[in-house]
Amino acid sequence: MTEVLTLADVLDLRAYERVRDEYRARVIARKRLRRVPLGPIMTLVFECMDTVRFQVQEMARVEKILTDEAVQVELDIYNRLLPEVGELSATLFIELTSDGSMREWLPRLVGIERALGLAVGGEVVPSVPEAAHAAALVRDGVTPAVHYLRFGFTEAQVAAFAGGSEVALAAVHPEYEARTVLGAEMRQELLGDLLGTTKPLPIG
Repeated sequence: MTEVLTLADVLDLRAYERVRDEYRARVIARKRLRRVPLGPIMTLVFECMDTVRFQVQEMARVEKILTDEAVQVELDIYNRLLPEVGELSATLFIELTSDGSMREWLPRLVGIERALGLAVGGEVVPSVPEAAHAAALVRDGVTPAVHYLRFGFTEAQVAAFAGGSEVALAAVHPEYEARTVLGAEMRQELLGDLLGTTKPLPIG
């Protein structure tokens, strides 16, 4: 069972405002090790306790969320993004900047959430949409611009990931193919997720 964020992990708005600049800078630095460009219009960000906590803190700040009950609603939503041991969890962004490009690409990319994979040790770990997100995909003719994905590894695949085999993220879709090799620093960062050893950044 994965560890999840609780109310005790979320600072109130005044306390968060005092530490936000420093904390935000540290989270951005960590995100750099977790962000993978995939071709011209896609980016994948691998999620962890820090990326999820930052999202909850920023949501509470923007929306002026003050009650424990309202914060818990956000926690229930975003805790679903945390990876289990032996798993990577990611948010896929389809980065389109105009109405025209969205009208062109989003119908073409239906099914993209199941068309990604991490190639490691001669095998491919396929993407699977997060369960609640998959249940919400009710429009058959167009895909959302944001997807929440999981990559579940076997023990042998984790060992290959840790052992120095090349790791590449790939999209293999009839309308979109791209491949990006993960650098050594990024692989070391993500190995912590697979082993359950990623340490959250301090806050406050």
